[in-house]
Amino acid sequence: MEGPVARWAEIAAEIHADVCAQGYDAELGSFVQSYGSRWLDGSLLLIPTTGFLPPDDPRVVGTVRAIQERLVVDGFVMRHDPAEVETGLSHGEGAFLACSFWLADALVLLGEREEGGRLFEQLLAVRNDVGLLSEEFDPRAARLVGNFPQAFSHVALINTAQNLARGKKPAEQRAGKAAIAATDRSSAQPI
Repeated sequence: MEGPVARWAEIAAEIHADVCAQGYDAELGSFVQSYGSRWLDGSLLLIPTTGFLPPDDPRVVGTVRAIQERLVVDGFVMRHDPAEVETGLSHGEGAFLACSFWLADALVLLGEREEGGRLFEQLLAVRNDVGLLSEEFDPRAARLVGNFPQAFSHVALINTAQNLARGKKPAEQRAGKAAIAATDRSSAQPI
């Protein structure tokens, strides 16, 4: 298909620069949920897997670490900090399983394959008796909650399994050469 590819590339570069300037909080050392916000969002874990920035970029590493510090509850990733974002749910919100798989993917890309593998195994352990996952998991009550079954969770499970098992992992392919170089420094052995 034909189109103004050069113009699209220019616009993409402008958007990228704007997000890097406005969506990153240097004091937090992390990207944030929205411009001007200090809130984190589990979807920020997709930054290295989509190729927006290489996984070894200090802003990516800082974002992953901030999410590990602020959004992980009993080993599972919350979509956002419930103390910061009102969900309107009287019972609160569970950990978003897709975000937990995204953390495992980010860890693999950061060269922390074993930690990513442990998280993956922890996530597999919460499947029900026929291997299905819901949208969320309540780590305190140790039960699946939210929409069930949830395709988003299963797609994330499959992607993480491939990222851990294959030499040229899908996350590395999407993230580009910088991601491949970073993970080449880590173990290439399947778990």
